[in-house]
Amino acid sequence: MHSPQPLKTLFLCTGNSARSLLGEYLLRHLAGHRFATASAGSDPTGIVHPLTLQVLREDFGIDAGDAQSKSVASLVDQSFDLVFTVCDHAREHCPIFPEATTLIHWGMPDPAAVTGPREARRQAFLSTALALEGALKALASQPVESMDPAARRLRLQTLAPFHTPEEAV
Repeated sequence: MHSPQPLKTLFLCTGNSARSLLGEYLLRHLAGHRFATASAGSDPTGIVHPLTLQVLREDFGIDAGDAQSKSVASLVDQSFDLVFTVCDHAREHCPIFPEATTLIHWGMPDPAAVTGPREARRQAFLSTALALEGALKALASQPVESMDPAARRLRLQTLAPFHTPEEAV
């Protein structure tokens, strides 16, 4: 029996230091056999935030030691089935993808923007990761491989971990 190819999935944000990397590694951990995951930034910091790595390791048991902050331009020669923008800036500066690509916007607060004591900053990263984990578990439970792109987009948009008033259904 022929197993289907994993859906090539990209998580895109501005800095590619927190949200997009959390999405990449959490989905790979939850359903890596069904999704080939990557992440990138529209204006990458070049640095993976240490709290991203700490939360993945300590709270989810995921080793993301090979994570890299990279530009979406480095992926220009690749095609993706699913592209999740996880911040508004990346959505506004999202490159043009082929028509077959399903674009989904899951706008999320940036945990790297939180200031204050280390534990408060760590909690922001954990909250973001937990919200993403819930949405990605719901994604993994969907038969997205068999959905047409329009139905896929509508269904996945409803799984967004955070909704701003203009995104509310």
